[in-house]
Amino acid sequence: MIVQACINGARSSDFHPLLPLTIDAMVRDAAASVAAGAAELHVHPRGADGRESLAAVDDTVGAIRRVCPGTLVGVSTGAWIEGDRQKTREAIRRWHVLPDYASVNLSEDDAPGVMQLLRQKGVGIEVGLASFADAERYIGLDDHEWVSRVLIELDDEQDLQRACDIADGIIKVLTDSRVNRPILLHGFDDTVWPFVRLARERRYSTRIGLEDGKHLPDGTIANDNAALVTAAVAIFRGHTI
Repeated sequence: MIVQACINGARSSDFHPLLPLTIDAMVRDAAASVAAGAAELHVHPRGADGRESLAAVDDTVGAIRRVCPGTLVGVSTGAWIEGDRQKTREAIRRWHVLPDYASVNLSEDDAPGVMQLLRQKGVGIEVGLASFADAERYIGLDDHEWVSRVLIELDDEQDLQRACDIADGIIKVLTDSRVNRPILLHGFDDTVWPFVRLARERRYSTRIGLEDGKHLPDGTIANDNAALVTAAVAIFRGHTI
């Protein structure tokens, strides 16, 4: 069970005044999040124009590693980042400073190809499942056990009961297929804190940060990523929040 910090995601600059979009800001928030108790980091590198960029992985991961030695650093491979299958693959092929792992969304057409490329480069894989169909697709892959972790992430479902039902359905598919990989469960906006608590209850890992939401458990807006991490770590340690 760990708390992973997801410090920016695909959010735009108007989401929060301290959303880290430059390398310097990501380094600052990465260090603060680790100091607050985050065991790992998940980052969406940005180019000089502030847009998500797979080409920015080398510089971003390298800079974070210099201030957070020993902390695992992961990135996204979301198809929307480059907007083209071949551009996505080519950008990954050019990585020289490799992340420890990369997230791959099973809802995306080229997910198996991206996973194969990551394995060839020696990058771990967090496989993202957002639906029953994603879970079935995942277990249908011949090499589905060759992933570091399974992410259950339901960004598009804000009704808590429906989100829980989907998560339970995904977990049933995994259990019935005897998939034995660590699970990280996380919510988005309205489901963030219920899913942090559910993850602790079920002894899964979770993640928290401005990628997933900006509110603390009491409904107030967090000052920064470190405040969100602090609250999640407190829940995982059994403190009432």
